[in-house]
Amino acid sequence: MLIAKNQEVELLQLTTVEGHVFTGNVAMKVMIPGENMNMLEIRYPAGSRSPTHAHRHESVCYVISGRIRGTIEGESVILGPGDACRHPEGVEHSVEALEDALILEIKSPAQPLDQFLGPR
Repeated sequence: MLIAKNQEVELLQLTTVEGHVFTGNVAMKVMIPGENMNMLEIRYPAGSRSPTHAHRHESVCYVISGRIRGTIEGESVILGPGDACRHPEGVEHSVEALEDALILEIKSPAQPLDQFLGPR
């Protein structure tokens, strides 16, 4: 069993997703890198946003704190603590932080994380 202690996990700045640039100082922790999935903690400061993009994988997001506007296939919804959404493979979506937000995201299958971190 693999255990991750939050204070020991490196906080990484997100710069791009699928080749598109993030707006704002969005950061991520890879809490559990798995063989078939990744579990990420993503911090969106108020006003930050992801570009509209689609993935070759499925994602499930759970809002821990704050409020976000999630847009999936052009339909927007406000999500707050305890709310969740799913981004199916190939479906365009984006996230905008209406206030400081903390999101838990699970991506399956596991993804190479350099697609989010840009050139290093």
